[in-house]
Amino acid sequence: MSYFGDIYKGIKTLLSGMSVTGKVFLNNKNNAITQQYPDNRETLKMFDRFRGEVVMPHNENNEHRCTGCQKCEIACPNGTIEIIWDRQVDPETGKKKKMIDQHIYHLGMCTMCGLCIEACPTDAILWAQNYENSVFDRTSLTKVLNQPGSKIMPGVED
Repeated sequence: MSYFGDIYKGIKTLLSGMSVTGKVFLNNKNNAITQQYPDNRETLKMFDRFRGEVVMPHNENNEHRCTGCQKCEIACPNGTIEIIWDRQVDPETGKKKKMIDQHIYHLGMCTMCGLCIEACPTDAILWAQNYENSVFDRTSLTKVLNQPGSKIMPGVED
């Protein structure tokens, strides 16, 4: 193709792209997607599918659903989750039972793939809507998901 033909084709595709952008801009004045962060921090609503960080919900009795099966740890492709567990005597049954000591989550290493959440058989971990994770020290991105003194909910089986 000739030099001037290439220039004509370039201008034609530029105008085509600008027309699409212009149509979206003119038709979307009232339904703007852009958020004015941090000015609207109090009213900001994240989308339901947003992946902020992995959390372990606890109920009012400081109980969680994690059995310590380590399926989330195995499913994680880069070792973001680490479960430290021990076999302890269950006071109710008197038998040794696998109990988690710490459920560690390294947010700085997480790729937000969600494989750990899909692998969890008891739905003990899920995505939170937290998006403000800027820190000066990366060690503060390492979090212990289970609260101190927490235990497994009754009725959740291995």
